[in-house]
Amino acid sequence: MLLSQLPDDVLYCILSYLDYKSLSRLSQVCRSIYHFVNRDAVWRNIAKEFLNTGITRNGTDIYPHIPLKERVKIAQNWYDGVCRKAIPLKWKLKLLPWLQLDGDVLFLSQAADIGAYRLRQDYGRILCRPFEIYSGHSGDVCRFVLTDAHLISSGSNGKILVHSRRKDMSMELRGPNQEVNCLDSKNGLIISGSRDEQQRSVYSAPRGTISMYDRVWSVAISPTVSSFVTGTACCENFSPLHIWDVERLECVCSLGTEFRRGAGVLDMVFESPFQLLTCGYDTFIRLWDLRLSPRKCAMEWEEPHDSALYCIQTDGNYMIASGSSYYGVVRLWDKRQAKCLQFFQLSSEMVSSPVYCLRFCSSHLFAALATTLHSLDFRHSPIPIR
Repeated sequence: MLLSQLPDDVLYCILSYLDYKSLSRLSQVCRSIYHFVNRDAVWRNIAKEFLNTGITRNGTDIYPHIPLKERVKIAQNWYDGVCRKAIPLKWKLKLLPWLQLDGDVLFLSQAADIGAYRLRQDYGRILCRPFEIYSGHSGDVCRFVLTDAHLISSGSNGKILVHSRRKDMSMELRGPNQEVNCLDSKNGLIISGSRDEQQRSVYSAPRGTISMYDRVWSVAISPTVSSFVTGTACCENFSPLHIWDVERLECVCSLGTEFRRGAGVLDMVFESPFQLLTCGYDTFIRLWDLRLSPRKCAMEWEEPHDSALYCIQTDGNYMIASGSSYYGVVRLWDKRQAKCLQFFQLSSEMVSSPVYCLRFCSSHLFAALATTLHSLDFRHSPIPIR
């Protein structure tokens, strides 16, 4: 009996013992084997072990439209740090830009406006002019988030605006009198944090205000929408991290007690309802396991050059990307390793800028600096210099 004549379940069992290189070689044997080996079911277990393949630890596939074999190939470039660098957009004034990525559309805030830029089908380039602009702030946009139907933004003038992504409509929510630093929204719930030592919590209308007695730098709503986490400047409190109940607006607990003064948390992201990643001025990325009692830091990674970490993103599995405060340094981390996996310096020593925000998909990473937007393309090896 030929290999191609074996039942599918037997073939799947045999191929499960092969690594990605052996599978790639096997696919070159004949046409029938090629088509079988290219099935996502063959590559699924292998893809779970690679960085940024879109397979989360609970088995969810973030990019089901991209063949897993292709994603594993690109993931090897992420691990090796092989990419092509480009600067799709530049602007003259120094800003504090923010990014969101939704499919083939990149949203970028510049001063008081948020532009929606169409990415080319192959993500090779960004069209230089936005096809839509969201405006309405008299001051700079500090943060914005995307939902299926809305773009919600906060600004330095204290406004919170809800823009419709389907119609030319916007609505203003009354916010604090000073700059709104941070924002998150899920299922109609909007949480914002401001510099006037208050945090505002609203559903469709103002629901309540919590006095924090400290500046709020970051907020994140749990995937269950039953609680949210705040990160403060850690100037008045022993811990900058607090978990709050959504319904009662009461503090459930604090995370950690050994933070030094000024160790503010600048960014945070939920990986799951019980896993939270944080970063900030104390140069550490921390993974908090909210199932433990008391809730403790499960793992931590230190920025090797003692730089504050402005932003983080995760693939939901093993990879973390972080943006540093000096020289536009983006670092890639593998959770299974203590040390940094790869780093990319995007700004020169003469013109140093923090990485204010970064976003990535399966093949590209976008980083926003003070005057430039950078893109890293991990699909191909760099063009050799002749």
